[in-house]
Amino acid sequence: MTDDTYADDSYDPVTNRSEIVFCYDAVDANPNGNPLSGANRPRIDPETQQAIVTDVRLKRYLRDQLDDDGHGVYVRNVKNEAGKQSSREDLLADRMRDLDPDDWDLGDLDDEEEAELREDVFGAFLDASADVRYFGATMSVDMKGSYEGFEDYLPDHFTGPVQFSPGKTLHPVTENEEYNSLTSVIATGEGKEQGGFDLDDHRIQYGFITFHGLVDEHGAADTKLSIADIERLDTLTWRSIKNQTISRSKVGQEPRLYLRVEYEDESFHLGGLTRDLDIDEDRSVPVDQLRNVRDFTLDASDLVSRLGRHSDRIAKIRVVASDVLDVTVDGETHTAGDEPGEHGFYDALREKVGEDTVEVVDVYDEAAETMPE
Repeated sequence: MTDDTYADDSYDPVTNRSEIVFCYDAVDANPNGNPLSGANRPRIDPETQQAIVTDVRLKRYLRDQLDDDGHGVYVRNVKNEAGKQSSREDLLADRMRDLDPDDWDLGDLDDEEEAELREDVFGAFLDASADVRYFGATMSVDMKGSYEGFEDYLPDHFTGPVQFSPGKTLHPVTENEEYNSLTSVIATGEGKEQGGFDLDDHRIQYGFITFHGLVDEHGAADTKLSIADIERLDTLTWRSIKNQTISRSKVGQEPRLYLRVEYEDESFHLGGLTRDLDIDEDRSVPVDQLRNVRDFTLDASDLVSRLGRHSDRIAKIRVVASDVLDVTVDGETHTAGDEPGEHGFYDALREKVGEDTVEVVDVYDEAAETMPE
């Protein structure tokens, strides 16, 4: 099933810039291994001892969730019916399958026909490639057969309007030495004794990871990113960590806070919102003893104050917080309410930026509305 958002060549373009704060945590997990380390050890800043998660890792989660939801995804690992890895040429041909090569004589096009073909190829590809609308892609392909020559009507690359900076934990992390050397015992054959071998398994004890993202309204026009796409991102990001971290080394990760600030003014954003978050040391165990989300309180005082000072430039804030995340704002601790969807942090935001500005994301009900038909 593919995404048909632009089937009629019309869509609601993104006109406002958005800034994103996304936080999730990892318990006894390897949130982003480094294959160059020799043992796929967690990426850790050698100076600060903060764990690092690349934007590539986060985008992989998002692409995999898009694929699971039934949206067209171009940058993915796909095997064809013969069990061989599909090439980008195969995938591109699949994306352009609604085009009829017989309708076009590529060797004899006037300027108007060439512009029409470019729009058709461009549109057909983006219609069926949700991940490219978000994150862009490199288009180094060489088509064969009936689609040969069509690649000339695609750009060399699409620059993604949605970008994330590498994520970092708010605190130094410690590798869990109990996992560093596991022994796997296997039977070596019928009637033979079992043998064992060491298995490196490097994980951190705990990490609260923060990502900063940006949605560029000008770049959105180049990939036809729509308002519907951005609204999908509000639920996709949360669900990607819920659903795509189920492998052996990735299990133990949970989304904790998502906040998207949509601005009123063109080409304006505050920048660096994750730098306004911290661990509230007065309401937390020492950082070297952190083991789960209940061991600390997130201090969002600077973030909320900063948003409040610029409330006249903010169109809306879309937010969802975990029901086990405690948040401090101006010395007051805010927790989840008695009813689902309630959290004191939402009220603290409303007090600073305005009641009508804050919208709480209902992740699963809203996600159902964004699924392809």
